[in-house]
Amino acid sequence: MPPGSGEEFMKYRSPLVSRYASKEMAFNFSDMKKFTTWRRLWLYLAKAEKELGLPITDAQVSEMESHLEDIDFIMAADEERKLRHDVMAHVHTFAHCCPTAAPIIHLGATSCYVGDNTDLIMLRDGFDILLPKLARVIDRLANFAEKYADLPTLGFTHYQPAQLTTVGKRACLWLQDLVMDMRNLQRAREDLRFRGVKGTTGTQASFLQLFQGDHEKVEELDRKVTEMAGFKKSYLVTGQTYSRKVDIDSLCVLASLAATVHKICTDIRLLANLKEIEEPFEKEQIGSSAMPYKRNPMRAERCCSLARHLMALVSDPLQTAAVQWLERTLDDSANRRISLPESFLTADIILSTLQNITEGLVVYPKVIERHIRHELPFMATENIIMAMVKAGGNRQHSRCRKETLMFNTDSAAVVKQEGGDNDLLARVQADPYFAPIIGQLDSILDPKTFIGRAPQQVTRFLSEEVRPVLEPYKSKMDVKIELEL
Repeated sequence: MPPGSGEEFMKYRSPLVSRYASKEMAFNFSDMKKFTTWRRLWLYLAKAEKELGLPITDAQVSEMESHLEDIDFIMAADEERKLRHDVMAHVHTFAHCCPTAAPIIHLGATSCYVGDNTDLIMLRDGFDILLPKLARVIDRLANFAEKYADLPTLGFTHYQPAQLTTVGKRACLWLQDLVMDMRNLQRAREDLRFRGVKGTTGTQASFLQLFQGDHEKVEELDRKVTEMAGFKKSYLVTGQTYSRKVDIDSLCVLASLAATVHKICTDIRLLANLKEIEEPFEKEQIGSSAMPYKRNPMRAERCCSLARHLMALVSDPLQTAAVQWLERTLDDSANRRISLPESFLTADIILSTLQNITEGLVVYPKVIERHIRHELPFMATENIIMAMVKAGGNRQHSRCRKETLMFNTDSAAVVKQEGGDNDLLARVQADPYFAPIIGQLDSILDPKTFIGRAPQQVTRFLSEEVRPVLEPYKSKMDVKIELEL
């Protein structure tokens, strides 16, 4: 089938890559990134071994350096079909490019030298892609919280109207979770170490033999290669692989991030139903094929859908770590080929989508005001009683309490049984008993008197806990996200 005729559509393609993921994250887990990293690791090993006295020539090193990226993937696939071993297939393919260096490629190493170390590089680089994206989401949401810090809105507990909060304060609840995720991702990234140069069961026996029993040179080899790969430390002890609990740590923080994103986007979907807040809606976007007037929160729904997938993926490294026998079993391999890339790809997608949402969130203050007006009289009953007390009444006076309770009950019946508007305020205004405070009702029912310290909390929280975590990412804040789908 000729190129461009649709051959790629004749087999399954992961929508994580074909529809959603950024180019940078898709490349991070690509075959090109993986196998060029293998070649770089073989180069690092040869350089370090040469520096420590093994008979490796400058010509061999130079030859390897000049063939890091010209990978013959067809040859590698043919070799793997014959050998049933992916690492040796690529050793042979690299050696074909570098005949002079062939004898010293992979010298003293085991498959996990390239396999595990490459995975750790991909995890590190994956975190480095995610962290600025998470920072941008936090930045956009912090700006939103600041803008609406003092805009009163109904709070909800049990998804029933409760005491007022502000739009900005609610956004700070989302931000608090995202800031926790930021710290978790930073910690997981900083905790990553290099597997290093450890040999088949982690004892470094093959390298000790190469260096004729010189323990210091073996340790120096490990240190040099670790440094060339861009890591500060390597794991001091490993089996054949690095501990699979490292994968648990990495994917747990991504699953936790997914839980945060799911909660935020669920809240946005609920508020969209109330018409208080909407995600961005493109000029030519179609909300529904059958109901064109609809504005479905499809971005938030996508985030929730993918977040569920990301939360489920964490069970894979948990199971894998639990069933690794002794120094290593190979039943980790196929699972990790799927769970590690998919976790980072999915996290990448939900952060890109959430950034797009937070950059274009639309707030409808008049709708919010109408909802407050509908519920606030019920909440203001105690304030009305207190105003009567200040005006000379008795807080325990039976009529004062009876009247307000009766108004609450009757008004609730109007709302729930008759489908009418809340008329509690009209009942108070019509009752001569409340004449002493009629002139105060506007101030008594001012929504801003019901929001407590919400604006002050927003200001302090953004200043002390949000803005500081964004400092390391200041230079990467200007990237905007436009979703292709």
